Amino acid sequence: MKKGSIFYSIFKNKCPRCQEGNFFEYKMTLNPKKLLKTNETCSNCGLKFMIEPSFFYGAMYVNYALTVAIGVAAFIIARFILNFSSLLDCFYAIVIALFLTMPLNLRLARLIWINIFVKYNPTKRGAKK
Repeated sequence: MKKGSIFYSIFKNKCPRCQEGNFFEYKMTLNPKKLLKTNETCSNCGLKFMIEPSFFYGAMYVNYALTVAIGVAAFIIARFILNFSSLLDCFYAIVIALFLTMPLNLRLARLIWINIFVKYNPTKRGAKK
């Protein structure tokens, strides 16, 4: 992943504009109070992450898409690779997969959502080319 790509910002937890400052205050954690704690602004370029009130409500749609993709993948793996015979067993596999990936999904959804609206700009203050 090279700096300047959307994937760099998403998977490295970086500001979408300068890709230097951290988007979330804390590294990946299971503490619910710290999980979605976003920095107010980028420490490097000053981008305000909460672009407008309730901006991240749109991330719910991204989270839904990620959840559906993980659920389908878990079903396919359970049914056809692990050869679970009953649908109830497949259902349990889906629930476990969704539960285990929930913290990651929530963070990824926010990062993907802000990267849809804010593009990389290496000319902003503090950003390196």
